[in-house]
Amino acid sequence: MEKLTNKEEEIMQALWKAENAFVKDLLPYFTNPPLHYNTVSTIIRNLEEKGYVSHRTFGNTYEYFPLISREDYQNQFVINKLVGDYFDNSYKNLVSYFAQNDKVSADELREILRMIEQG
Repeated sequence: MEKLTNKEEEIMQALWKAENAFVKDLLPYFTNPPLHYNTVSTIIRNLEEKGYVSHRTFGNTYEYFPLISREDYQNQFVINKLVGDYFDNSYKNLVSYFAQNDKVSADELREILRMIEQG
């Protein structure tokens, strides 16, 4: 699968939240700036061509649903790219960056350690 554009990712975020939706159901997710129905429709058809989305037919309209989970997408494109591009493929460097920049507290780090130890 290929990485999505920013707008495609925005549409996928809305679809992951909705779980399945008609194009008109996705429009309220885009208020600043609002996206036009035709724009969302075009992008979602592109997502379908890329294999991220499929649909069920109801008369003349389609209900869309994701074929890839948010977690799978994050693992494949977001997290791995972030760690690879900015932290030399080191999750230790990633965590230490957040700790050094006061983005994660000592309590949160202890909780993370507990989670790692518990598997």
